Amino acid sequence: MIEIQNVSKTFVSGRTTVEALHDVNISIGDGSIFGIIGLSGAGKSTLVRCINMLERPTSGEVYVDGQNMGDLAPSQLRAARRGITMIFQQFNLLMQKNCLANVCFPMELAGVPKAEARKKAQELLELVGLPDKAKAYPSQLSGGQKQRVAIARALATDPKVLLCDEATSALDPSTTRQILSLIKDINAKTGITVVVITHQMSVVEEICDHVAILDGGRVAEQGPVSRVLSSPRSDAGKRLVFPGRTDERISISGRDRRLRIIFRESAATSLPLVATMAKEKGIIATVLEANTRKLSGDVYGTTLIGLPENDLYEAAKFLSSFENVSVEEVPADVQ
Repeated sequence: MIEIQNVSKTFVSGRTTVEALHDVNISIGDGSIFGIIGLSGAGKSTLVRCINMLERPTSGEVYVDGQNMGDLAPSQLRAARRGITMIFQQFNLLMQKNCLANVCFPMELAGVPKAEARKKAQELLELVGLPDKAKAYPSQLSGGQKQRVAIARALATDPKVLLCDEATSALDPSTTRQILSLIKDINAKTGITVVVITHQMSVVEEICDHVAILDGGRVAEQGPVSRVLSSPRSDAGKRLVFPGRTDERISISGRDRRLRIIFRESAATSLPLVATMAKEKGIIATVLEANTRKLSGDVYGTTLIGLPENDLYEAAKFLSSFENVSVEEVPADVQ
């Protein structure tokens, strides 16, 4: 369990003060794949570096398995970090060492006997799908292969927590899916807790079970991915889930109002609600936008409709009467 309690982080440079994090509270359960998402400058990377104390919070506490990371002496912190490993966007492999040696490196630092380290390193390369690359050097690998080696190295000390700081941002979409699938598989096999820092909603959709949205160093909202991504409540969440959304621009007439219909569970997405509403209530709505996505193993969908102002209340009441369906009005001045 990772508990981030009232964490704030302020950077001071000369006369300039930047509050990167403000009173952040997040709980991450054991074995979870937890996403932390936000736009550039939201404080994501600062927050993840506070978990392993690469950055010390200005105020607040971080607990990992009940241990206050800020209270640890330097030697204790070094030992704790072996259980909280990290992979990065740029891989950070040692270019002068081959893949086997890269994976062995953290075990050597921990005092693991050389033969034992080499044996385990080979097993980890097999786990990440690179059993034949032990003698290859990073310069001979593709980006996806480099990240696989980085993951193997991160697992070398049997960590309880894996921090992924924009780990797929430098990869093409196909390779990204492969790396995310690998992380998800490792999580399932080992029970390791994974914290994913990203600005890409597709990454959260692909592997995370819970998510926190950061905005300006604050937690805008958090919860199960299926809830947050199907029905975001904060402005920051809506900007991320519905980027460039047409509901900001489309208008049929000055009198029209807009409703977003949110479907949860695959059965609800197949309901012809707009047609049923027209047949049973005589309310004619225009479909402005519709999409579906698979979240946490089930299908979720949203439909944006336009309708006359006089029909707004009855339409919302009718649509909300269906199981696993909710509605919200989208104001004309949404930004």
